[in-house]
Amino acid sequence: MRARALAVFLVVASLLAVVSPAYAPPPDELTGTVVRTVDGDTVWVRLAGGVEKVRYIGIDTPEVHHPTRGEEPGGRAATEINRGLVGERPVRLEPDVQLRDRYGRLLAYVWVKRADGVEVMVNAELVRLGYAQVMTVPPNVRHAEMFRKLAAEAREHHRGLWAGPLRP
Repeated sequence: MRARALAVFLVVASLLAVVSPAYAPPPDELTGTVVRTVDGDTVWVRLAGGVEKVRYIGIDTPEVHHPTRGEEPGGRAATEINRGLVGERPVRLEPDVQLRDRYGRLLAYVWVKRADGVEVMVNAELVRLGYAQVMTVPPNVRHAEMFRKLAAEAREHHRGLWAGPLRP
């Protein structure tokens, strides 16, 4: 009897894995063009299937449009730095384990090519420059250790938001 129950369980689990979108493996990468910078850690990107709101994985920047707190110190600066990095340029989106957050936003590490052709991860660059803090939300932790090292370096060297009297 136990063998039959185990077999039924495995069949049901296998079917759920096939039909449930939560079990669908994320694509290796997506490419698109930034059409709008929302704030320091969110952009709208035109992809092949339409325009998606993309939230940067692993970081958090001060808010510009928070519904209850309003604009936080450093929010505009972080937004401008983000806009300067991505502008309305082509980007490559690298997903991690979880593809979307509870608000339906696409979660990604966002990569952009600099003028010299070198590809830079925007999430990491915002932390390195001192305009973002590390915000690790499992299971999306692929680059968490790198972000922690970059954040410590930004604080140590008083970069970005760490430079002024309104340090986070």
